[in-house]
Amino acid sequence: MSNVTVSVIMGSDSDLPIMKEALDILNDFGVANEVFILSAHRTFEATKEFAQAAKDRGVKVIIAGAGGAAHLAGVIAAIFPLPVIGVPIKSKSLDGLDSLLSTIQMPPGIPVATVAINGAKNAAILAIQILSTSDKKLDLKLTEYRSQLKDSVLEKTEKLKDIGYKKYLAIK
Repeated sequence: MSNVTVSVIMGSDSDLPIMKEALDILNDFGVANEVFILSAHRTFEATKEFAQAAKDRGVKVIIAGAGGAAHLAGVIAAIFPLPVIGVPIKSKSLDGLDSLLSTIQMPPGIPVATVAINGAKNAAILAIQILSTSDKKLDLKLTEYRSQLKDSVLEKTEKLKDIGYKKYLAIK
């Protein structure tokens, strides 16, 4: 068994600029991960083999991003028995609405947790939240991360109050 905890997969290399956000967060938190390009349609057999072997490799969560006919997360969820988080990728034809609907509409018994269109960063944070239920170090890192988010917003509020909205917008 390997030490991989989260697999990040995408349907095309054109999805990598979005999925990079998930990889960056996982790496920032020190979560062991791997990354693949797999297509639910063009490489079905390889995708099936990946999903069947993932749990035995130590994978606890899979983040799957795809655009257009975004069936990747659903195909993975049909095979992989642990949490799957879908990231609908913005498409050219329908601004990602097609990807969102393809990812979120799953039959009973085969859930896919789905984040916002292009929401790879939140997918990684959700994966970390899932993992933190049994990992105290990860839970502490997550608590610190959320505290930093809060502090950042409060600092922005103070700056806005101090310089006014026009100057704030001018330097933003």
